[in-house]
Amino acid sequence: MNRTQRQRLFWRSAFFALFVLAPPLDLFRLDLYQGHFIFLGMPWTLGVHDAGTVQASVNLVLRVFVPLLTLIGFGLWLSWRYGRLYCGWLCPHFSVVEAINSLMRRASGKVTLWQREPLPEVQRDGTEIHPRKTAWVAVMLAIAGFSLLWAVTFLTYLLPPDEVWGNLVRGELTRNQFIFITAATLLLTIEFSFARHLFCRYGCAVGLFQSLVWMANHKALVVGFNRARAADCASCDASCEHACPMRLQPRQIKRKMFTCTQCQQCVQACERVNLPKGKPGLLTMLDGQCALDVSERDFGRRPDVPASCFPKVPTDGG
Repeated sequence: MNRTQRQRLFWRSAFFALFVLAPPLDLFRLDLYQGHFIFLGMPWTLGVHDAGTVQASVNLVLRVFVPLLTLIGFGLWLSWRYGRLYCGWLCPHFSVVEAINSLMRRASGKVTLWQREPLPEVQRDGTEIHPRKTAWVAVMLAIAGFSLLWAVTFLTYLLPPDEVWGNLVRGELTRNQFIFITAATLLLTIEFSFARHLFCRYGCAVGLFQSLVWMANHKALVVGFNRARAADCASCDASCEHACPMRLQPRQIKRKMFTCTQCQQCVQACERVNLPKGKPGLLTMLDGQCALDVSERDFGRRPDVPASCFPKVPTDGG
């Protein structure tokens, strides 16, 4: 695991913990009993009941529109420059996708049930996984565990967390709480088992929003392929494609990388393949003028790529 992947692991783990713990810690949740949001332990209301028309309008602007527009504006800027950075570095759903992918590969050699052929047990990037049928137990436990955790967590964003968790532990859930958790767990189990990649690609509005904004910026951060060294790929087993959690082909043009989450696992795989040769990887994260080689190939153009865009290959003399 290189430095980038260690950083991703830290941020994904921290954000997943925040996702689960935000309601119990009263960092952010909607309390349906009280009829308002809780933010950083304090009621977040519009304060319109006892306020005049002018003050109510000011409260509406300051407490609703300003935070909302700020969040949207920041999301636009982030997506414009970096694409699905939230998906690859923070999103708790994508963390589950990667975890189940890893376990399912250890059970079957495939990262999804829909994959036609198993991945190589020994790869050029040093990955070595020999599938064992007993690992299916871990797969099923992970899917069931994540599904239940998510269902309960969703409910704690709506009802007092101490009540929800307390009732669950004591086996005293109310009828409505039981129905919600059971239905949500069942739906999430189906989604995590069969459609987690499909959801990321086509069902997640946040992901699609980021991809559309990213596609509009031809100079945004993107995985670039050093075409001048394409011959070096001839002896590779497509380790970069095997490493991609979204099942993409990183050497393709940007349009075919529409759902790239900027996780950079393909870059790490390529680096590992070329390390024994004493050469840098052929895949590099590019932006600015360097990114045009990937973006404008969507339109049949062949822009000049500055030589400085890719790491230099050491000569025999050093």
